[in-house]
Amino acid sequence: MNAAAFRALALELPGVIEASHQGHADFRVRGKIFATLGYPGEEWGMVRLAPEEQAKRVRQAPAVFVPAKGDWGEQGSTLVKLEGASVEIARPAIRAAWERLVREETAAQKKPGAPRKPPRPKRTKI
Repeated sequence: MNAAAFRALALELPGVIEASHQGHADFRVRGKIFATLGYPGEEWGMVRLAPEEQAKRVRQAPAVFVPAKGDWGEQGSTLVKLEGASVEIARPAIRAAWERLVREETAAQKKPGAPRKPPRPKRTKI
């Protein structure tokens, strides 16, 4: 796998846009990042998995998936060694990161008292 294939897998998911964060490509849904490319180096991608999903992926393919260092890794940020990955290995991990983010955002919007988008002010003619 290469960066172009990782990018294509991320962008095939509904509502995903590509943006940039700290000089490297990221993939977002509803404004939140679920995957990145180019960190810590050009040969890496990253997916934001649930910690239990991260543990499962690392067990299944330790040459491909590595927890990020520190708190980020403990919270599920998982590095993907592009060279060792295949579409069959990477696609489910990217989708799992996307699904986690969509679930979290949907749950947050349903909470009572959750901030809602304020109504747009009406335009007045001058």
